[in-house]
Amino acid sequence: MNRSRFARTTKSARVFAWASATVATMMAFGASAATDIRVWHALSPHNAKVFEEQVKAFNRSQDDVRVRLKVFNSTTELERAIESAEKRDDKPHIAQLEENRAPEAGARSFVQPLHALLAHHPIPNATWFSSGNNAFARDGKGRLLAFPYMAEVPVMYYNIDAFKRAGLDPKPERSWSGLQDQLVTLANNGSRRCPLTSDQPVSINLENLAAVNKQPYTSEGNGLKGRGTPAFMFDVMYVRHLSMMISWVRSELMVKPEFNEVATQRFANGECAVLLSVSGNLGEFRAASKLDFGVTGLPYYPEVTSQPGNPFMSGSALWVIAGQSKEADKASASFLAFLADPKRAAKWHQETGYLPLTKQALEETGSTYYKNLDQWSTMVAAHADSADDTARGFRVKNYLEIRDMFHQQLTQALAGNQPAMTTLKTASTEAGKIMKR
Repeated sequence: MNRSRFARTTKSARVFAWASATVATMMAFGASAATDIRVWHALSPHNAKVFEEQVKAFNRSQDDVRVRLKVFNSTTELERAIESAEKRDDKPHIAQLEENRAPEAGARSFVQPLHALLAHHPIPNATWFSSGNNAFARDGKGRLLAFPYMAEVPVMYYNIDAFKRAGLDPKPERSWSGLQDQLVTLANNGSRRCPLTSDQPVSINLENLAAVNKQPYTSEGNGLKGRGTPAFMFDVMYVRHLSMMISWVRSELMVKPEFNEVATQRFANGECAVLLSVSGNLGEFRAASKLDFGVTGLPYYPEVTSQPGNPFMSGSALWVIAGQSKEADKASASFLAFLADPKRAAKWHQETGYLPLTKQALEETGSTYYKNLDQWSTMVAAHADSADDTARGFRVKNYLEIRDMFHQQLTQALAGNQPAMTTLKTASTEAGKIMKR
């Protein structure tokens, strides 16, 4: 045997093996070099599926960042989890949180204002849909505190087939008294089990009763011009309205408020003629194969205002969590920039019912999408401009706690356990106490 040839062959094999191992190590290092960012959310099943598709597309589009999702039952549960993980390494980088309506909405200790992140990692060519004078997810200087991805407005959904069966023009009246007459007809002609339902008692009967009727919700310019401790002055309009709602429940024109997706599921299944809820359910209803529905604005009182105003923009947003590395912040910004791409943001708007993220997303959404959705295009366009003073938003100290208390009071009233006057007086008094804590 030729020993020199054997030696050369053995040496070549060793060199090849070393080179292969080096390449494998480099590949393994490259694979592990991707920056993971944890994103926590509490989206409804339909919207969560749309979001997951966006995340999968982002992860496929590049190798530098990997988004890992974690789902919670509610934004309240999610926020508590962040608070408990604030000093741990497994806290999220981005989280879906409600706009808490606090005097300084970005005062949560664990969040980084979005404008601070974008100062270092700007999103190119993005003009935000909501104007700087709208208080939703913005500070007193009009700067964005969070990525307004889940901004929504309350709307009135209606089942076109139910209206036709009842012999009505397939469109609800915008006045509360006119709607009441239609509900009587609907109840007597096929919709007895559920003429009207809602899962938003505080939004419909307090917050946006003010905004849609162009009335202040609280004093001090809805709390935007004070220290966040304004007074709730529930006047005769509120008393009259809540008294009518109590009578609707008693006469079975409206079912008691239903939650945990009960109301939305019943409407999606065609059981209810009218639903007062948020626009973020619109995508789910469009996906319901046998549901023919329309969208219009909330009812109003012509005795109070000649033309209805716009409701408050509300909902949740993607908040950047503070205390992350520079690499993680850069990765988070790249993910948000991906979501802000006009085509992707337009798809999000169309498939969920959340308001457009940017002006570019609105322009990317063609008229075909709005064709069979009645007033939805008009309602969206109305929020692209500067908001009226009564619809800009509001700031109230400890408002999430106050809203829970309002919810409890309204539930008692709609169950017939206390009159409207008592409910509203108690709600106003208790709100004052909670603000001072």
